[in-house]
Amino acid sequence: MPDITPTPIATPYDLPGMDKERIWRPLEYLNFYRLILSAIFVGSFLFTTFLPLLGSFNPELFQVASISYLVAALSASVIIHGRWVGFKALTYSLALLDTIVLTLLMHASGGIETGLGMLIVVAIAGNSLILGGRAANLLAAIAAIAILGEQVYVAFHPDMKAGFTQAGILGATLFATAFLAHVLSTRIRESEELAKQRGVDLANLAQLNQHVLQRMQSGIIVVDANNRIRLMNESAWHMLGLPTMGGTSNKSLSTVSPELAEQLSSWLADKRTKPEAFKPSAGTVDLLPKMTTLGTDARAGTLIFLEDTVRMEQQAQQMKLASLGQLTASIAHEIRNPLGAISHAEQLLAEGSEENPENKRLLEIIHTNTLRVNNIIENVLQLSRRDRSVPEQIPLEDWLASFSREFIQSQGCDMNDIRISIEPTDISIFMDTTHLHQVLWNLCQNGLRYSVDIPNQARLQINVSLAPHSTKPVQDVIDNGPGIEPSIAQHIFEPFFTTGSSGSGLGLYISSELCSSNNARLSYIPVPTGGSCFRIEFDENSA
Repeated sequence: MPDITPTPIATPYDLPGMDKERIWRPLEYLNFYRLILSAIFVGSFLFTTFLPLLGSFNPELFQVASISYLVAALSASVIIHGRWVGFKALTYSLALLDTIVLTLLMHASGGIETGLGMLIVVAIAGNSLILGGRAANLLAAIAAIAILGEQVYVAFHPDMKAGFTQAGILGATLFATAFLAHVLSTRIRESEELAKQRGVDLANLAQLNQHVLQRMQSGIIVVDANNRIRLMNESAWHMLGLPTMGGTSNKSLSTVSPELAEQLSSWLADKRTKPEAFKPSAGTVDLLPKMTTLGTDARAGTLIFLEDTVRMEQQAQQMKLASLGQLTASIAHEIRNPLGAISHAEQLLAEGSEENPENKRLLEIIHTNTLRVNNIIENVLQLSRRDRSVPEQIPLEDWLASFSREFIQSQGCDMNDIRISIEPTDISIFMDTTHLHQVLWNLCQNGLRYSVDIPNQARLQINVSLAPHSTKPVQDVIDNGPGIEPSIAQHIFEPFFTTGSSGSGLGLYISSELCSSNNARLSYIPVPTGGSCFRIEFDENSA
């Protein structure tokens, strides 16, 4: 089975700027704590009554260490703000600074009994959270060695008493703190990575949803409680016939489509109201809206689906005719064998009845109707095994010139019987050339059959242009015949419907199906001055 795991659109490692800020910010917080602590130490010897025990054993060492600590913290703030030193190098340096300075301050204040050693625990915990991993144990070991070294020095000083037991406890506390900080930092990092990945997944999902919404054939509109448009996809924009898509956001629905706003108002008043199909004032197709409330809150808004009724009818018709096509194809195939036997028998009878006029007339009737039935069977079989369309770019000016020469030569008509007009001349379409040739050939044959000769006027006109207010190519085939009655015109694209005695009733139906398979549409338009116009509306992406 092929791997269908989707490739992520983005990963956490694609966000270096965000990672940089994330890892530097804890260092900034820790250095702020360092600034406050060093300022307290400096203030303690300026105001001796505030913290008299600090620096009581060696005031000169305490003052030098405190001032150095404050200067180092201020310098670190500038370095951190400018990112002048690498993150790890700076963090290790500041961690060593904390250990050394706090150990000296503890010694200058009287040793481990003062309790200042706990400040080293805080420093180790903070730096271990930032660095994590083995660095936490390394910092704890350095701090423990510094404390133990200070106690060894105290042991040789006559005025101070060493506390190796307290030093051991403090060292164990340092290692325990480093271990806990390591575990905590690991979980924090995992939580951050998971949160970041979830954020990326949500962004990908939002982008995917937006992509799907914009590519859907159904029109989608989201309006808020005040009937202002919050979202509109491309299909809805085309269906409503809007001139520009960018200016619809946050506009009132009544401004964009008064007809739809009226139906939405009726539906909100009574959810049992059944929406009706309507034609937008700027649109070209009938639309059927479907509405649903977003969430349970009345202020959540409404989701509106717009469906092209013509497309829905075409889909329903195709589904109905799919099974009918299989049935008629099998019937046609079964009829061919007895029809062949009838035709063969007619030929044998014709050889022996050449001198009998009555029998000859009957045989002609058999022959004519046999050919007609065979033509119907061929059309049905052709429809059932029609190949899938293979569209290609077709420059209509050159293609129609070649087609007209072939058609005139085949039908034996005059060059002036067909007039071609293309405006603009560089129009091209995207369609299967074989299907276009078959459709246009059928329309031109029908046009010539019903056209009448009028002096100085072509019997057929093929006009190609762009539809008003769009880039959709349109091709009209117009004849000067008597036209089609309105009661008949609504049935001409149905299979097996014909008004003639010799037609199969499948020509226009096959032409319509071929157009549909190429995302085009074949329709009949009556001509006010007489005649018929068959219009092919090509896909808008053809031009």
